[in-house]
Amino acid sequence: MSRNGGLGKLGGALQLTADLADWTPRPAPHNGCMAGRTVHIRPFDRTNDPADLWEAFGGDGEGEGTANHHLRYFGWPLLADADAFGHQFHDAVFAGAWSPCTFCLSGSDRAVGMASYMRSDPRNGVTEVGCVGHGAAMAGTAAATEAHYLMAKRVFDDLGYRRYEWKLNAANQSSHRAAKRLGFTFEGTFRQLLVTPRGNRDTAWYAMVDHEWPIVKAVFEAWLSPDNFDSGGRQIKTLEDIRSAS
Repeated sequence: MSRNGGLGKLGGALQLTADLADWTPRPAPHNGCMAGRTVHIRPFDRTNDPADLWEAFGGDGEGEGTANHHLRYFGWPLLADADAFGHQFHDAVFAGAWSPCTFCLSGSDRAVGMASYMRSDPRNGVTEVGCVGHGAAMAGTAAATEAHYLMAKRVFDDLGYRRYEWKLNAANQSSHRAAKRLGFTFEGTFRQLLVTPRGNRDTAWYAMVDHEWPIVKAVFEAWLSPDNFDSGGRQIKTLEDIRSAS
């Protein structure tokens, strides 16, 4: 039976089994540089990135289109400015022992998005991608998709993890759509999990696991191929189109 999993029967129900006799703990995920065709990822720079990200997320204010509106599902208090954002983010990273990543468009070192490896469990090969934010310059673009492809590729191909999680505020419909589009599977909702400065948080759990990754990876790579974009840079096939044909 494959180390990455096989199918067996238990009590009449089809169950996923795996041979873990040779399993060993994995290295902790790190935020070292990764480069793709449209985006590159580097470690978070506390000196310059807070101001760039605050601007990328919409800047000052509380209304729609501002940074506070963009960050409303993070469970953070309302933030006054880029300095407050930097302090809040740093405190979250420090408290959670995250590995924070900054997204930059190819050819630039200016931060336009972010995500972190968080709540990592190297002994069991489990980590989560969280604190995900895409500024206007990358939201809905190939760069956003490629950034998550690169982060997942590190988890599964480079580090040999078994499970990669995406958790979100259950009220955040755009994050639900993103998780599903990227190939994560919905696993349920933990109701009334947190009390945040903005009220109750129900947390929805999504994940992908190692035996699913080869197909997810192939779908990513087919979608990201230059052949999948027309002369105006518009996608020809969606991720869902490619996945359904796999």
